[in-house]
Amino acid sequence: MSRRITGPEIERLIQLLARLPGLGPRSARRAALHLVKNREKLLGPLAASLKETEEKVLVCSSCGGIDTVDPCTICTDDRRDASIICVVEEVGDLWALERAGALNALYHVLGGTLSAIEGVGPDDLNIPSLISRCGPGSPVKEVIIAVNATVEGQATAHYITDRLKDFDLTVSRLAHGVPVGGELDYLDEGTLSAAMRQRRPF
Repeated sequence: MSRRITGPEIERLIQLLARLPGLGPRSARRAALHLVKNREKLLGPLAASLKETEEKVLVCSSCGGIDTVDPCTICTDDRRDASIICVVEEVGDLWALERAGALNALYHVLGGTLSAIEGVGPDDLNIPSLISRCGPGSPVKEVIIAVNATVEGQATAHYITDRLKDFDLTVSRLAHGVPVGGELDYLDEGTLSAAMRQRRPF
């Protein structure tokens, strides 16, 4: 039985930090100690920022992203191509695409993927609002499905494609295959098979 070596407040901080992705109990202890040692420079400003975030962050009613305004900054940016919607699983995926600067379009965040095992159906995700955004009178001409190449991701992509098949638009998928700088000998069979199926003229 391990003995408590700090007060309950610090233990609570460690427990909360340990819930963050990429932080286990040991890393959480180091992070908590660093925060406490740098109370004025880090802990105070971090606490204030977390409180402000809790009060001001909203879910965009259009795309499902997060921002401090609704509709979000991306949805109201008239420099973006409103004829293209890129569908992603989570907000983190949207941020990754934005960091890459690969697209100047609108987005739609599903909030996960379909999963029969976990009991996640179409109505549990942000799919009905995607269908509404692509309906009659919509400027959307292409929907890019940028979900992960997992079984659940594939099932979600097929479901969305089927729901959009009667609409006057193009549905495309992200290419799956050899990554830039990748060596064939280190790639798994699934990646190599996908790359071979999606080969194109040189």
